Amino acid sequence: MAGYKPVAIQAYPILGEKITQDTLYWNNYKTPVQIKEFGAVSKVDFSPQPPYNYAVTASSRIHIYGRYSQEPIKTFSRFKDTAYCATFRQDGRLLVAGSEDGGVQLFDISGRAPLRLFEGHTKAVHTVDFTADKYHVVSGADDYTVKLWDIPNSKEILTFKEHSDYVRCGCASKLNPDLFVTGSYDHTVKMFDTRTNKSVISVEHGQPVESVLLFPSGGLLVSAGGRYVKVWDMLKGGQLLVSLKNHHKTVTCLCLSSSGQRLLSGSLDRKVKVYSTTSYKVVHSFDYAASILSLGLAHEDETIVIGMTNGILSVKHRKSEAKKDSLPRRRRPAYRTFIKGKNYMKQRDDILINRPSKKHLELYDRDLKNFRISKALDRVLEPSCTIKTPEITVSIIKELNRRGVLANALAGRDEKEISRVLNFLIRNLSQPRFASVLINAAEIIIDIYQPVIGQSPVVDKKFLLLQGLVEKEIDYQRELLETLGMMDMLFATMTRKESTSVLQHTSDGFLESKKIES
Repeated sequence: MAGYKPVAIQAYPILGEKITQDTLYWNNYKTPVQIKEFGAVSKVDFSPQPPYNYAVTASSRIHIYGRYSQEPIKTFSRFKDTAYCATFRQDGRLLVAGSEDGGVQLFDISGRAPLRLFEGHTKAVHTVDFTADKYHVVSGADDYTVKLWDIPNSKEILTFKEHSDYVRCGCASKLNPDLFVTGSYDHTVKMFDTRTNKSVISVEHGQPVESVLLFPSGGLLVSAGGRYVKVWDMLKGGQLLVSLKNHHKTVTCLCLSSSGQRLLSGSLDRKVKVYSTTSYKVVHSFDYAASILSLGLAHEDETIVIGMTNGILSVKHRKSEAKKDSLPRRRRPAYRTFIKGKNYMKQRDDILINRPSKKHLELYDRDLKNFRISKALDRVLEPSCTIKTPEITVSIIKELNRRGVLANALAGRDEKEISRVLNFLIRNLSQPRFASVLINAAEIIIDIYQPVIGQSPVVDKKFLLLQGLVEKEIDYQRELLETLGMMDMLFATMTRKESTSVLQHTSDGFLESKKIES
């Protein structure tokens, strides 16, 4: 190994990625479990009591799942038409559901048949909730009405007709049994008080309202509609605190973390945004495969459930903390064993012998040491290297280019080998941290294999894709250089002060030079 210096693997930091406490907290979930439902998942609601089961509303069924079960433990399917919503009572024993036929049904979790059937709405019911006293139910429907029902007597108590369009969302106060909030497609959010038989606060959201959320304290209200999430101060009569516009499509659902410090919003743009409730800035984001209609969080944020338009239910469970080994620990040597002879002073006639530590080379370094350049490039093009540590592959390509043998290492490859090279370049060429190295490698490949295009359909397709990426990346860099040139000119004009000299006669008749700054 004398005379050979191992290749220094350059660190390529990912631009814009910041590791925060929220990143670590919200990434600490296992791989999601996907459950296929019968239709679009319109509502997910967790029971507030152990064992924290959750109800999923999809098509004409309501499934009750255990937190760690992939099959429903109970199914409620006695609906004449599509069910749109289902909500647990505070004690977790009862479930209320609304359906397209205008009916509101009350179920006991231990049974299957409905305990009560409230009939009064003439169109689909999209929101139901229990009041804080547990004995009343609030419902909102597409007939523009909001109704309050008495559970023991199965009777309608009040009807509010202040909305002028579909009532699609609502929630009841957790503290006051007389207050509840509804949101409508007439762009308004109204807070009703059963003691006055009318709304006491009304705010204009500006878009059809898809979801509303009342903080546990009752002082703040969150509304979602269009691309906006708005926070209102109810203690100041519905004053707007902040308007958030972080989604690209309609926001469909809202949820609050167990601590109340984080607000979650789901949207048709297939993203879930996590906001801080102190600064209202996005602190994390989740990506999903389809548009999101509903979301729910379990107690202590142990499970997050997302319902999508394609009928897929995505369930993520938090990773359990590693348990410490309870086996008895083997007795180790005493401390004096390790420091024995450490302070020994070399005597006059002693001979000091240093044993150099042996350094092991990586496999690609061994190949480079023995001038096996193609073999070294093949090793770093293995999927285990290109996917997990692409910076090693880029560093080896850079080293081969420095030695002037990159063209030799890339030449003479068959269809399978050149496909691996093209796949790596296509995947990483557009990344700014690798672009300067990989563009040069891509140009060398194009020059070498341009004459043999047309012999393999698979390689031809990837080759044309690579050519397009190289041209596009070069155009981007040219535009960036032009922009930088224009900015440099602007900055130079702003900071430079041009001065001119002017000759003037003084009072004693002599000429004096003065500078005038422009």
